[in-house]
Amino acid sequence: MIRTDLIAPLAELLPRQARAFGAKTAFEDAARSIDYSHLNDEVAALATHFRDRGIEPGGTVGIWLPNSVDWVVAALAAIRAGAIAVPIAHDAKHNEMAYRVRDAAISLIVTSVGNSKALEALGDECPDAIIYADGGDEPAAFATLCASPARGVELAQDDIDAVSMIVYTSGTTGQPKGVMLTTRSMLWVNAACWAPIFGLGPDDVVLSPLPLFHSYALNFCVLSIVANGASEYVMERFSTQEALALLGTNRFTKMPGVPTMFHYLMLAAKEAGINPFESVDRCVSAGAILPAALNNQFEDYFGVELLDGYGITETSTMVTMNWPGQGRIPGSCGLPLPGLAVRIVDPGSGKDVTQGGEGELIVRGPNVMKGYHAKPDATEAALRDGWYHTGDLARANPSGFLTITGRLKELIIRGGQNISPAEVEETVQKMEGVIDCAIVGVAHETLGEVPVAFIVAREAMPEMQQVKEFCLQTLSSYKLPHDLVRIETIPRTGSGKVLRYRLREIYELNQKN
Repeated sequence: MIRTDLIAPLAELLPRQARAFGAKTAFEDAARSIDYSHLNDEVAALATHFRDRGIEPGGTVGIWLPNSVDWVVAALAAIRAGAIAVPIAHDAKHNEMAYRVRDAAISLIVTSVGNSKALEALGDECPDAIIYADGGDEPAAFATLCASPARGVELAQDDIDAVSMIVYTSGTTGQPKGVMLTTRSMLWVNAACWAPIFGLGPDDVVLSPLPLFHSYALNFCVLSIVANGASEYVMERFSTQEALALLGTNRFTKMPGVPTMFHYLMLAAKEAGINPFESVDRCVSAGAILPAALNNQFEDYFGVELLDGYGITETSTMVTMNWPGQGRIPGSCGLPLPGLAVRIVDPGSGKDVTQGGEGELIVRGPNVMKGYHAKPDATEAALRDGWYHTGDLARANPSGFLTITGRLKELIIRGGQNISPAEVEETVQKMEGVIDCAIVGVAHETLGEVPVAFIVAREAMPEMQQVKEFCLQTLSSYKLPHDLVRIETIPRTGSGKVLRYRLREIYELNQKN
């Protein structure tokens, strides 16, 4: 069942696929495409230039690019060089980018010319080497570096069990944590899930609207595409109309996404009276809980299976998956992956709950992270006796199907994007006239959850537009408060922790009145 033949270091995997698939398209975007033969050549050549520019095994390479073929080549080249790829969202604000550069000690970064001033502003913290994928003042352009290896540089085989990726995920403290993943842990998810369960294979052409800097996309849309010999079109960003147009070409057989994407695609297709999914045999949703109603409506309208699964960055993405066919439970995120151990335990005692009881989901298996980069205390708290404690609450039915019921953690998941309440609170509290602030996630029909700001104001309550404009100076747009509520005092525990459930109750009561 587990396709262990698909797990190999890039030094073995890329040449193998080049021999097997040669001129077959591996990745394509609006600007260019690359076949498997040239993918192997470009990755190997760029990796030698990384080494030539001082990157040693275990060094860190930042990938700060928009979704593109170049993104894929740069990330794979970092791993092939024995280094650690560190993806950074292309639209990251300065402080978000700077934190990752500093925390991961990035010494080489591949980025766009438009980011040059932001990098210069880092001063002494600026990476030692910068490669501009779209030109710039570099003596050798990205395309040139990919065209021929650096002289005198030999590449050793990359270590499949060494940390090869640091993927940042938000935490409840407001400080992002760098999740350390290996090539083996990521490809194991493909071997246990994407290939045998989802059915991803060499005959598939995938449409990918996902941001590649997320672990979900890095796993499915980069590494698993290569491992399975599939072809993929990489969208620079998700656009409902562009996705509908691409799907309408009837080229694509599979599509990953998050619930919000499938919701907007269904609404737009219904309004236009079209079915652009006629060539697609299966879709997958992850990143946030997929409502049973949306799942049923999507499948009924398009006649395409939409499989749902549960995954997190710390487990190299997937933990559970719904299998194709009729045996799915509405609202469930499916069964644990083969070869993966899961338990549902009482958060207080750590003992397993009784059948059907609610508790914290904990996971053990080859896909679990190495730990959090430079955060030993956080690693020790999350990894105990080999078990990763997810912080998510779950139940299991007698057949083993899991349903996520809530979170011990306080992350807000807006359309598949993680938002740390503490990070937004810290920003809002800097506004003039704001005494205190708490951020709470509330249910939203299409996005799953959205952040609402509860503000204790000195005098006049700030307007919504003022808060958004202020936050946009340092936060990405998806983190902005969706609504504001004035409150006299923020309810807290004796130790100072915000009682968010009380604020959520207040908001829901206000909405009803």
